Amino acid sequence: MLNNKTLLITGGTGSFGKSFTRYILNKYKGIKKLIIFSRDELKQYEMQKSFSKKELDKLRFFLGDIRDKNRLETAFEDVDYIVHAAALKQVDTAEYNPLEFVKTNILGSQNIVDACLKSNVKKVVALSTDKAAAPINLYGATKLCSDKLFSAANNVKGKRNISFSLVRYGNVLGSRGSILSTFVKQSKRGFINITDERMTRFNISMKDAVQMVDWVLRKSIGGEIFVPKLKSFRVIDFAKTLCPKCKIKKIGIRPGEKIHEEMITSSDSYNTFDLNKYYAIVGNYNEKTYKFYSKYKKINPENSLNSLKNKFLTKEQLNKIIKENLYLINN
Repeated sequence: MLNNKTLLITGGTGSFGKSFTRYILNKYKGIKKLIIFSRDELKQYEMQKSFSKKELDKLRFFLGDIRDKNRLETAFEDVDYIVHAAALKQVDTAEYNPLEFVKTNILGSQNIVDACLKSNVKKVVALSTDKAAAPINLYGATKLCSDKLFSAANNVKGKRNISFSLVRYGNVLGSRGSILSTFVKQSKRGFINITDERMTRFNISMKDAVQMVDWVLRKSIGGEIFVPKLKSFRVIDFAKTLCPKCKIKKIGIRPGEKIHEEMITSSDSYNTFDLNKYYAIVGNYNEKTYKFYSKYKKINPENSLNSLKNKFLTKEQLNKIIKENLYLINN
């Protein structure tokens, strides 16, 4: 698919971007160019040092901000595919800095859509979050709005050969600011903070997240929100499995935080298809896409994918995934 093609990753110096870059370079030897688009020059410099000379021959580092539409238009010249991973994502920070999140997560997303429609980009896959499903916090609200912008872009593309799709998943273990990286840092001081012992979350490994985005790049046709089939975990079980001897401190729910998360709301369930490994939420306003997925079985109406009502990881499974993803903490 990527032979002699150019792929650009926004937010490419983040945890996902770095993992996805290595995955792509290893899998698609014939890729023409892979562009890392991000706003932090130091992270770009450090990322460059982690690749071999042979790998760097395929890589390009492009300094810019998704808030700057003109810069995006320049970056997207001769680009075939885009994975949009750039975002502001800290829930409590968003509550105190709402306009900054709006500028990046909403206006920045629209800038990407506009720049794509002025270029020859063939496909865009944007990363979403479970917090965009029935959001109660500012971060989730901005990502829901971003999701709507990318989905709606399929209806204003005219005759252009381009599609926009989304990937929605939960906590990516080992990513910067994730529950794993936060708890590991705290455990070194002999304690772990949890906000509420009832709290549950979805979990996805970095490996599975990367492979899913690759799958969506190859299989999506436009207008879908793809959701992986994930198990849940109780945050307190995660903390005790990671560090059995650590003291557990209950600090109370942070601003904007949910006790339980959703991946598919009951309203979305009416337009959700089961693709075996993944689900696809397809808005019925996109007739072509809806017709394509109608050959798949729909999930039961009003069945939300909720982290409390979901299947839970066992202690053994938790221990296994923690060990498998610890390597990401220091990368």
